[in-house]
Amino acid sequence: MSSLRKTLIAGMVGNVMEWYDFALFGYFAPVIARLFFPSEDHLVSLVNTFGVFAAGFLMRPLGAAVFGHVGDTMGRKKALAASVILMAVPTFLIGVLPTYQEVGVMAPTLLTLCRLLQGLSVGGEYTGSITFLVESAPAGRRGYVGSWTPFSACAGILLGSGVGALFTSDLSPEALYAWGWRLPFLCGIIVGGVGLYLRTKIAESPDFESVRTSGEIAASPVREALTHRRREILTAVGLNWLNGTAFYTIFVYLTTYLASILKFPLGSALIINTISMTVLAALMPVMGALSDKVGRKPLLLAGSLGLALMSYPLFRLLVHDTFGFILAGQLMFALLVSIYFGPLPAVLVELFPARERCSGLSIGYNLALALFGGSAPLVATYLIKETGNILSPSFYLIVSALVSFVVALRLRESFRAVLK
Repeated sequence: MSSLRKTLIAGMVGNVMEWYDFALFGYFAPVIARLFFPSEDHLVSLVNTFGVFAAGFLMRPLGAAVFGHVGDTMGRKKALAASVILMAVPTFLIGVLPTYQEVGVMAPTLLTLCRLLQGLSVGGEYTGSITFLVESAPAGRRGYVGSWTPFSACAGILLGSGVGALFTSDLSPEALYAWGWRLPFLCGIIVGGVGLYLRTKIAESPDFESVRTSGEIAASPVREALTHRRREILTAVGLNWLNGTAFYTIFVYLTTYLASILKFPLGSALIINTISMTVLAALMPVMGALSDKVGRKPLLLAGSLGLALMSYPLFRLLVHDTFGFILAGQLMFALLVSIYFGPLPAVLVELFPARERCSGLSIGYNLALALFGGSAPLVATYLIKETGNILSPSFYLIVSALVSFVVALRLRESFRAVLK
């Protein structure tokens, strides 16, 4: 096996496992809403459920600070190993929680606590994986290698979507609500064990080893990043605004939108989501490799502008309420998102010097995801409830795309730059 392939597998595998765990909550939201937040108004139940989903994201900045500090002072490897375990345990616990009917208000309280722990873990996992892979990439291939991080996150969420489709399609509604929804969460403990074992086999990032060998490890990398890298952090927030809203609106919320708002069968919605995410995953390495040839900036601009122009027409396509139209709409979304997501990991790593890279990147990314990613399903549901317009989630996507387009427009091209 080639050295590059070993690097990719080592950096990706924990990310696949971790995002499988994190995504399950979003895909089983209609079930969780009924079991933990029962209400005569299904939109009220969904708003409460996605409020808990968003609460997990509020912990991400804290996770960014904790795991960013570990990654910049103790090594990328230790930060990645710890984050896997911190995800697996609360995911398993969600699978054994009592429902509202059994213990009343204690059920959503315990559910929220589990989500907070998951959010803390994800705050360090994704950006740690980005840092490790891009730092380990051969010269001239940072875009391609970095793109495998969103690929692996997508693969993990795709696995969650596939499992959701399997259970919702094969089980009766009675069995699904009684016990079937618990099984994918219970597998979290197995996932964590596998992820931890594979992460212990990772060789440390060469850039971190260089910093450690030279004795330049920062005593407080989080403070240094907040003091000296504020502009870079704000740039990362702006670029990831669209990252958060696009992904969690299109590939997490949309299944619930189709099932609860358009009354489309949940099993069919999950099958469509699985197909579109497969296309998204396949395209991202292609776009990452293209950014090594033509630059990061042209792809970021094309992807963000495309989403700004096409989000409303594509939502109109979705409400035709037929399998073919909905699949076509999500596939077009997948293409546009892949153009933007492919080069993004390399861009984020190239913004920061190695000494405080984990901390600066983690803070910028997770602030954006906490503010705009985790809240996206909640905002979309709220907009529909308040306006009565089932196309209103597209407005939030358009605003997000325009903001990130402006940030990308001001970005300095970095695909030929040497990492500092």
